[in-house]
Amino acid sequence: MSGPKKTKERERYYLLPGQGGRNYIRKQRKLLAWSVLVGLLLAGTLTFFMWYFAQVRR
Repeated sequence: MSGPKKTKERERYYLLPGQGGRNYIRKQRKLLAWSVLVGLLLAGTLTFFMWYFAQVRR
């Protein structure tokens, strides 16, 4: 006895624009760059306020 016959067409998936390829990689790099920039700005701002309030107490 053999197993069930595979009459189903091979499952397929379709990507919408921006979900793969060069555009997706470019989008991810841009997102990473903005995330790093925002993180650095936030860290710098918090550092400045911590330094400022430490100076005020002296």
